[in-house]
Amino acid sequence: MSRVDSSAIRPKASALGRHGGPQTHWTTTLAPYLFVFPAFAIVFIFVIVAALNTCRLAFTDSTLLRPGKFIGIQNFVAIVHDDYFWTALLNSTLYVVCVVPFMVILPLILANLVKGNSRIMGFFRTSFYTPVVMSAVVVGMIWTNLLDPKGLVNSVLESLHIIHSPIPFLSDRWLILFTSMFVTIWLGLGYYMVIYLTALANIDASLYEAASLDGAGPVRQFLYVTIPGVRSTIVLIMMLSTIAAFRVFNEIYVLTNGTAGPGGEDITMSMLIQKEGTGIQARTGYASALSLIVLIVVGAMLILQQIIQKRGEDS
Repeated sequence: MSRVDSSAIRPKASALGRHGGPQTHWTTTLAPYLFVFPAFAIVFIFVIVAALNTCRLAFTDSTLLRPGKFIGIQNFVAIVHDDYFWTALLNSTLYVVCVVPFMVILPLILANLVKGNSRIMGFFRTSFYTPVVMSAVVVGMIWTNLLDPKGLVNSVLESLHIIHSPIPFLSDRWLILFTSMFVTIWLGLGYYMVIYLTALANIDASLYEAASLDGAGPVRQFLYVTIPGVRSTIVLIMMLSTIAAFRVFNEIYVLTNGTAGPGGEDITMSMLIQKEGTGIQARTGYASALSLIVLIVVGAMLILQQIIQKRGEDS
């Protein structure tokens, strides 16, 4: 009986095998780029191209119905002489100054209080995060009904004889602004709390044990262990909350039904851009110039934060 040579029936190595053939070259070289390409294409079209087009439009007198022509810096000159611009810039800057400290501090305190694994802590985490997933329309309806002159808040305060007449939360120029700030903080607490919870989970538990053995109480542990342990997260949240606060739109728009308060005195930069850049008479060139100014101002704020942070670390 003749022996069959196993090499005769063994399939020959394919030219597309895994030992240096074209298939290996394609897999290791081209495949990663092909997987990344769809995401890159989306970012390129809807972010990079859109940003470049905004820069181009900022130097034209384009409207919604016609492309317009190049006019240099005339849009920026007109913006400087626009009273609405200075009102919007003041409101947006005030929003950042008032909201960002609370967005940095309160979520950290909440995260430190609810970081346990018990069911009750899980309930509190879910409760604090619930506003994050609510739509702007629902949030507006809730707070409009609560803060209405005949709403729950005024009714309770009047029944307790704390006030004698309803507080105009939704009709006074400054009360609208500070009410919107409160709603913004309420909406953002849960989101930033979750970010802090992730950072707190990475702090070595032995640091708390050592601090406890040294006689440090909860407050000192928070100040000297927790805060240094989440310093990089604090910087991140400062940046995110600064951008979000300066670009605030939904809260004021919904609470004022799009009027930006009496006489438009509570208008923000985002609302001004929306006002100028939408509608039949939209001035897209003017709105694009406003968008560039927002980019510059927010960038300057972030750079200032980095400088202050670096000086604090050096000292």
